[in-house]
Amino acid sequence: MTLQYRTALITGASSGIGREMALWWARKGTTVYAAARRTSMLETLAKEGEGRIVPVALDVSKETETVARIQQLDDECGGLELIIANAGRGDPTPAHLATWPLVEQVLRVNVMGTAATLTAVLPRMVKRNKGHLVAVSSVAGYCGLGAYSCYSASKSFVSVFLESLQVDLHGTGVKVTCIEPGFVKSEMLAKIEGHAPTPFAAKTDRAADKFCRAIARGSRRIAWPYIHWVSAVAIDLPPRAIFEPLAKRASMPQVALAERALKETNP
Repeated sequence: MTLQYRTALITGASSGIGREMALWWARKGTTVYAAARRTSMLETLAKEGEGRIVPVALDVSKETETVARIQQLDDECGGLELIIANAGRGDPTPAHLATWPLVEQVLRVNVMGTAATLTAVLPRMVKRNKGHLVAVSSVAGYCGLGAYSCYSASKSFVSVFLESLQVDLHGTGVKVTCIEPGFVKSEMLAKIEGHAPTPFAAKTDRAADKFCRAIARGSRRIAWPYIHWVSAVAIDLPPRAIFEPLAKRASMPQVALAERALKETNP
């Protein structure tokens, strides 16, 4: 069965996977509310959306405002049928640099922002007995990665949060899909490339097509590219005494990247 939606909200839609997903659903005839902070990029996106993409200025790190804005959109469009919480941050947070402001900015978006987006009109969806919640997690949530403690932990939260929603919503007309990408070409990945290996990175449009088709099928979870999913599962199998020193050595380029970024921000 292929699901089709009249309306959709996608956060983090100014670039990367979110942008491509917005175009994918617009081409299917869905009115897409493309949300992000960078409104100029959303205006450009809207011009490519065949008249079906509506730019929405939204900063999910301000969760109270996010909930209010999504509820407003829900009222205005007669009910959001598909919500994709895609906005996220992938800043490295190695232990010796993990000050609270650095940690908070990742968690504020990836945890609080994602939860606010997903729950803003969830009771309304349940009451309508119709809707589909989707969030973009990551295979990085399968185990703790060196230099990315907050990112890995936040994505683990997203995956488990969606699992719990699937339990609660069983037997209702509200569906839940968890997307767990591996390496996909994006602004986030561009910050890592050149400093650390990113093997078999998928093209953004292909990844978006893969994920949107899974949503349209009503899939509960999709982890792709598969090679990254297998690697993420396998990487946590060795004893910690073996895993930790190897993982720390592998994370050194990302640590250096974080140190350099911090110096540029606070010269």
